Amino acid sequence: MDYSKKMLRDNALEDKRIVVTGGGSGLGKSMSKYFLELGAKVAITSRNLDKLKKTAEELEAETGGTCLPVQCDVRDYEQVEKMRDTVVDAFGKVDVLLNNAAGNFISPTERLSANAFDTIIDIVLKGTKNCTLAFGKHWIETEQTNTNVLNIVTTYAWTGSAYVVPSATAKAGVLAMTRSLAVEWAKYGMRFNAIAPGPFPTKGAWDRLLPGELKEKFDLAKKVPLKRVGDHQELANLAAYLVSDFSAYMNGEVITIDGGEWLKGAGQFNLLEQVPEQMWDMLEAMIRSNKKG
Repeated sequence: MDYSKKMLRDNALEDKRIVVTGGGSGLGKSMSKYFLELGAKVAITSRNLDKLKKTAEELEAETGGTCLPVQCDVRDYEQVEKMRDTVVDAFGKVDVLLNNAAGNFISPTERLSANAFDTIIDIVLKGTKNCTLAFGKHWIETEQTNTNVLNIVTTYAWTGSAYVVPSATAKAGVLAMTRSLAVEWAKYGMRFNAIAPGPFPTKGAWDRLLPGELKEKFDLAKKVPLKRVGDHQELANLAAYLVSDFSAYMNGEVITIDGGEWLKGAGQFNLLEQVPEQMWDMLEAMIRSNKKG
């Protein structure tokens, strides 16, 4: 069986209007593409408008669907409200919010400044909170039902993990928010679920996190019992199911898709204990160099 094949039937999302934060690249782009292929209208957001426009043009050409690029820094609540209103004006409504925007540092925690820690908390936890409040309040005020929030967390949201403490802290908060609002806001016709992906390499993010030869030295596929990393379509299949009406009785659930990785060894980055101090210096220099490029 080909795990890169598409799962749902054609037009499974034809009535859906979906907002994907961090939709300009990586997993957000892959999920957005499949939503479009299934008939949804999709708005993608991030801070980089040029990248969004390029991605939207590419996705529309590939799928024949409607993809709306909207610039937004999810850390700023006023920008989130403006983004929401822009999408509602364009699409008439929004049915689904996919909180995918994220950031991460791989680093010994003592090397992180308070601002670096805050950067991850602000994007992941505060950004998810901002989007969830903005869309949730809108849905309540307009009495729109059959709405859906899907959050992207991590397997170390419940186990914790060394060397990615800001991310683990923020994602744990997102997971708690998912489960809490699944109960509190169900009365308004909202569902809340989450996906906890294992290794799904994306060129941009993984090149920043593990530059140069580090990707080979710390091959995360070796930690996965299935001996491979995930294919983007596998995650897109799961996301499409969770935002569709086929999952209408699922609420407050977090689904792990990681080939059994976290069961084999909790804490995706705990293996970095093996990195010597000198290599951390090299890693830091390489990451800084990549950012300048």
